[in-house]
Amino acid sequence: MEKHLVSACIVAYNGAQEVEQAVRSILANSPSCNLTFYVVDNASPDKSGEELQQAFSEAQQVEVICLPQNKGFGSGHNTVRDRLQSRYHAVINPDITVDSDVLGKLCAYLDEHPDVVMVTPQLRFPNGKVQYVAKRPPNFMALLARQLPLPFLKRYEDHYLMLDEDLTKAQEIGFCSGCFFVIRTEVFQKIGGFDEDYFMYVEDADITRRAMQCGKVVYLPDCYVFHAWHRSTRKSVKPFLMQLRSMGLYFKKWGFSWGFRIR
Repeated sequence: MEKHLVSACIVAYNGAQEVEQAVRSILANSPSCNLTFYVVDNASPDKSGEELQQAFSEAQQVEVICLPQNKGFGSGHNTVRDRLQSRYHAVINPDITVDSDVLGKLCAYLDEHPDVVMVTPQLRFPNGKVQYVAKRPPNFMALLARQLPLPFLKRYEDHYLMLDEDLTKAQEIGFCSGCFFVIRTEVFQKIGGFDEDYFMYVEDADITRRAMQCGKVVYLPDCYVFHAWHRSTRKSVKPFLMQLRSMGLYFKKWGFSWGFRIR
């Protein structure tokens, strides 16, 4: 059987060991893919780029690109956009590991559903607990609920996380997490990759909206990846403020929504 022609990219910022674990995990569990893996180091101050170049110096499938300046998550991923010659392209976080051929399954789904342009698997914590990452487009009340765990806000978060849908079945979604997704390479290139106005956060919601102009975006729960999910916005003020800035850019571009109306 002909293998799926796939490219994948991880953008790294410090933490070379975690990045290496992610890459080796995916390479070892993608037997149905002819895979080219790019690791883009965003000028890591801990010299992760040099460590990764050394770690993969003999890996023919892996190319490590060290950037002189950190211009953000989306900009890092866009570094490889114009050199891609694959049919499908995977965007992957450094804190991802797999134990099955999830890339092959997602590519096979895209093969079978030509109206779908972007697909994401179920995400699980390392202990196997499911993470709720199938989402509707961002709105103010949902984002407030995500930051303030108050009982009266929970219904807005639940609606945002599509908990009123049967998430054991494939579902069209309006916000595909940038932790792990596969997109048709021609679509990724056609829409210009990520919007580099976002330094970090919400760029995945934005690229989902633009991909939806080309076809469907689907959450596929019958395959999964493990995601450590560091949640930096809840650990310090700077990432939280950065997230607020990105939300402002998103609402300016796509229109503001309070999110009060819940069916």
